[in-house]
Amino acid sequence: MRYESNPKHKEPWQRGRKGALCPKNIDQATARQLLSGSELVGDKRYAVDNGRAYCAQEHRADVWHGYPVGWAEVPESLRREWRKVGRMKRKDIRDHWDE
Repeated sequence: MRYESNPKHKEPWQRGRKGALCPKNIDQATARQLLSGSELVGDKRYAVDNGRAYCAQEHRADVWHGYPVGWAEVPESLRREWRKVGRMKRKDIRDHWDE
C-alpha cells in the first residue's frame, strides 16, 4: 500500500476541480502514517488525526490518495469503535460533522 498525493486536495485551490483541501499540517510523512494506520471499510480506508476524519481511495493498484471528510461520511460502526478505544471524542464529531 503506497500513498500518492493528489494536487486537487492541496493549496492553492484549483479552479474547476472538486476535492476537500487538506490542512497545511498534513505533509507526506503524516499522510503516509494516516494511510498505514487506516482501516478498510468497503473500498475506502478511514483514519483519524487530531479529531479530524480522513478517507483514502485507491486510484491505481495499491496506490492511494487521501483527503479530509466530515464525520458523517465515516461508517457509524467505525466511529463507535474509535470512540470506544479513545481514538476520537464526541466533541470531534460535533466540531467536524459535515466538513
